[in-house]
Amino acid sequence: MSKNDLNLLRQSKDDYGPEFENHLFDQYKLYVEMADRVSARRMLANSFFVGVHTTLTIAFTVLLKEEMLKPASLIFAPFIALMLLCYVWERVVNSYRQLNSGKYKVVHVLEQMLPVAPYDAEWKALGEGKDRKLYQPLTGVEKWVPRCFGLLYILLAGIFYFFKG
Repeated sequence: MSKNDLNLLRQSKDDYGPEFENHLFDQYKLYVEMADRVSARRMLANSFFVGVHTTLTIAFTVLLKEEMLKPASLIFAPFIALMLLCYVWERVVNSYRQLNSGKYKVVHVLEQMLPVAPYDAEWKALGEGKDRKLYQPLTGVEKWVPRCFGLLYILLAGIFYFFKG
């Protein structure tokens, strides 16, 4: 991908003036920082969802054990809501993956206009994501966590329905 593919340059160096390189580098630094913040927000979102699901799993397990949940037909509404929450979580993970991918494509293009390209070099050192021995994306693991919670909820619903219902 080149700077022309993403149309990053709005003005030539000559048209912009003598501050072109300084402003380019400042924008690069800011953009890399913003990309890092997206990653931090991604981890914060995952922590939120793990906390919510862990709390709800414990609550449902206690309620089932104490037999506080009785009518089997009514219990499926919360389980369906939890499954939808798992789906939303997986969509959030996917959205952050897409956002990060786009941001790092822009970083790579910006680096073509700078004297060094550490992110591009790192990506090449990691086999550009093609060799799982060099780099395994976290998104693969992240996507399985909400799925595992979903399977847990199906198991809990089944236990409730068949043994308590």
